[in-house]
Amino acid sequence: MDKRDKQIQDLVNINLRLMERIGFLENRVVQLENELAKYRNPKNSGNSSIPPSKDENRPKKTQSLRDASVRKSGGQPGHEGHTLEMRAVPDVITDHIPGFCSGCGEDLSPIAAELSSKRQVIDLPVIRPVCTEHRSYHKICRCGTKNKAAYPDHVNAPVQYGGGVETMVNYLHGRQYLPYHRLKELLKDCFQIDLSQGSIDNIIRRFAQKALPVYQRLKDAVSASAVIGCDETGAKVDGNKHWVWTYQTERHTVLAMSESRGLKAITRHFDSGFGNAILCHDAWRTYFHYSGNLHQLCCAHLLRELNYLVERYQSAWAEQIRSLIREAISLKKKLGETVSADQKQRIKAIEDRMDRLLEIPLETTHKEAVTLQNRLRKYRDSLLTFLHYNKVPPDNNASERAVRNIKVKQKISGQFKSSQGADDFCVIRSIIDTLIKRSQNVLENLTLITKLVPE
Repeated sequence: MDKRDKQIQDLVNINLRLMERIGFLENRVVQLENELAKYRNPKNSGNSSIPPSKDENRPKKTQSLRDASVRKSGGQPGHEGHTLEMRAVPDVITDHIPGFCSGCGEDLSPIAAELSSKRQVIDLPVIRPVCTEHRSYHKICRCGTKNKAAYPDHVNAPVQYGGGVETMVNYLHGRQYLPYHRLKELLKDCFQIDLSQGSIDNIIRRFAQKALPVYQRLKDAVSASAVIGCDETGAKVDGNKHWVWTYQTERHTVLAMSESRGLKAITRHFDSGFGNAILCHDAWRTYFHYSGNLHQLCCAHLLRELNYLVERYQSAWAEQIRSLIREAISLKKKLGETVSADQKQRIKAIEDRMDRLLEIPLETTHKEAVTLQNRLRKYRDSLLTFLHYNKVPPDNNASERAVRNIKVKQKISGQFKSSQGADDFCVIRSIIDTLIKRSQNVLENLTLITKLVPE
């Protein structure tokens, strides 16, 4: 090889190394751009499952999952307003009658007064506990037998608190989420009842025992339902992470605590499974162990994920999937018990478009989009179930509302101190949430449970 050939070879080698270096740098630029995109388009409650409380900055209005509406915010035309109204039969009447003339000072008492107007003041009286003393007498018969009167069944101690106190303690605990120390303070300040935290705990424990038969009936009703929403959320119990599960329908809510987020938790809560129910959830893999049941994935979760992909990658695929899901939800609102031929055609068209979109090749650099597409392919049969069954909702929002109560409880009261206390709260809150769904008075119904005898 002469000198000229060697120079050419050296230049070729240099060029190859430069090309290799350029390729490496190009790949590095792509990686850095992807990492930078995470900061430009951070995940928040509008484009992921991150709760709103953890948003560093509030999402923009354009990140809402709701479609734009032509209606203005606030009360709509025809909305029936509510205002403070006078009561037909007041409890106390106070008459204000003039005694002397404001003009000449003459005595007006001989003159009959005529009602000019009236005003009402609705107020709370000073609340004081009522102490009822039960006295048992005896009589001695001529035969010599001493006959002593028995106390009522609910009177079983020399001094005790009655059903009204038990109802109020459990209402403040299960409905208003008060921690023990604040509950103790409220009872003393408002009702002049000085309960120790230990007594409060005993009252709640006793009430939960009485409520167990009602709780079991709720579980039976849920397991026999045609559609069941499921969800789970973390909860601290004595410093350890547990899981609160919810299984709910339109009219029933069941909350249950478990140390596990796996299948053994569900089988402990519902050992006989869920019959032929359609399960609505957020794609947690444990639910898919029930392969004999149909499933519906939460579209609200999917829309948030798609929002993120659109923001980060400007993904046309994600935009098309998002639009298709929104179209399906809009169609769902128009479907009745009977589906017309035209609506069946629209459902078929949506299903076909979904199939085509799931087969579109995506940019390999859009890793999160590829991951989502693979998941949607895997659970394809669970994406649009709500279009084929009237009672199946397109989202799992009702279940999220049910487990949100656990988060609210912990934000106000802190962690549960014991597994027993956590289980008791789940029993009580399940009943309260069910009453709220049925628009029934919570306090009145809790009073009925206090009259039950623990099993």
